[in-house]
Amino acid sequence: MKIGIIGCGWLGFPLAKELIEKGYNVYGTTTSPEKLQVLSQSGIEAFLITANENGIEGNIQFFLKPLDVLIINIPPRLRGQNRENYVSKIEHLVHKIEKSPVKKVMFIGSTAIYGNDNSIVTENTIPKPVTESGKQLLTVEKLLTDNKLFKTTILRFGGLFGAERHPANFLSGKKNVANPLAPVNLIHLTDCIDIITAVINNEVWGEQFNAASPEHPLKQEYYTKKALLAGMEPPEFNTENESRGKTIDPGKIINKFGYKFKVSL
Repeated sequence: MKIGIIGCGWLGFPLAKELIEKGYNVYGTTTSPEKLQVLSQSGIEAFLITANENGIEGNIQFFLKPLDVLIINIPPRLRGQNRENYVSKIEHLVHKIEKSPVKKVMFIGSTAIYGNDNSIVTENTIPKPVTESGKQLLTVEKLLTDNKLFKTTILRFGGLFGAERHPANFLSGKKNVANPLAPVNLIHLTDCIDIITAVINNEVWGEQFNAASPEHPLKQEYYTKKALLAGMEPPEFNTENESRGKTIDPGKIINKFGYKFKVSL
């Protein structure tokens, strides 16, 4: 099986290497010319391709042509000065997929599509995004799942950690942090890769899955503990306002694949 990964970054690169170890042929993209050799040395068929709101730069059709499965792993960039129209970017990509032989697509999304109403969230929960990122991600999900030319499986990950992304760094030293009593929804890089692999191995297409650790410590307790263990300044929380959040239930993944999360919080 030939698998393409658009976006060989923090998640995509180790995912590609894991898939190669399992015997898959992996094609990957990067936006950095300097990284082409790094990908190639790891056994990845590397392509220099950039998707933006104005179109696709690079030979995207040549990249897509041999693929059995395409993994879209490019998160929206909506912070800071260089905000983008993420929906437009993916629309350009969808037009290219439509003209290719690809029939199986996986989209790496986010639990940001759900609102914070202090509820337990399952795949049957109606998404009510409050952030611009969540709104555009939800629009992209519909764009992909409504397309009749290929089947898309959506993986909505919680907050990603692992490797150099240590939870102690997320909030250390910050002041007036909101929602101290909200539950934490995180998932380790190892579990992300294993869940993606499970979907591919089991040929599960046209479905949606929420993916976050079944452990949900309270935000204040968790990040304070992680900062202190790392010898860092703990965050200070705003305890005057009501805490709002959500609890992501990964039950569908656990039941569908018999999946057991590898890394605890």
